[in-house]
Amino acid sequence: MLLEGKTVVVSGVGPGLGREVAAAAVREGANVVMGARREENLKAAADEIDPSGARVAYSVTDIKDGEQCRRLADTAVDRFGALDALVNVAAYDTLFGGLEGVDLDTWHDTIDTNIYGTLRMIQAAIPHLKRRGGAIVFIGSQATFLPQVSQMAYASSKGALISASYFLAKELGPYKVRVNTVVPSWMWGPPVEGYVNMTAEQQGVSPDEIKAGIAAHMPLGEIPADGDVANAVVFFASDLARMITGQSIFVSAGELMR
Repeated sequence: MLLEGKTVVVSGVGPGLGREVAAAAVREGANVVMGARREENLKAAADEIDPSGARVAYSVTDIKDGEQCRRLADTAVDRFGALDALVNVAAYDTLFGGLEGVDLDTWHDTIDTNIYGTLRMIQAAIPHLKRRGGAIVFIGSQATFLPQVSQMAYASSKGALISASYFLAKELGPYKVRVNTVVPSWMWGPPVEGYVNMTAEQQGVSPDEIKAGIAAHMPLGEIPADGDVANAVVFFASDLARMITGQSIFVSAGELMR
């Protein structure tokens, strides 16, 4: 098992990617501490992933609150004795639109959550990670590189985090803390499934037709699932990636090649 004996903190555990990352980490032998704003999501994930409660803990966490971030990081050490990896899934991605005519004040929640919130969470984890090395994993977005859906604020915030990852990789490298980014494209899970169903209804076609249209741009011919992205996260958190830092890996079925 790739994460045997490690403790992983995952922010943003809801019904989608965060839960898949937590489940994949437990499957690979890790203890997992989950954070999210809604306790009902955390409890549901904990009960599903490890009904015994032996290898899963959680703390209600809004990453815009520094004290809540510190509590989440400390929970890993208090419960399991260490913090070996932090996976930053929590994000605000529901603001749509471009720039012309937009009130930029509407960008505040996106920027505060995705940039400042993620960096607050990392600040809380750094003292623990420095003790014996480890990994920080960002979740990026293909939208940063390939505008498809009009989400300029979200794409810009994720691009800023990729830049931050380079500086963090250099800053934390001497402590054997690695910093990398997993970049999904379309990711089959609750959010994309909802988008496909909504678009199909608007266009008067079947969801399968919309789904096939998306997959047609992917050489592998299939939309990656949340679990595929989670597997890439597990790799970056594991010792198999011990000499990889400041890098991004695209889980896109080849839709964007770099």
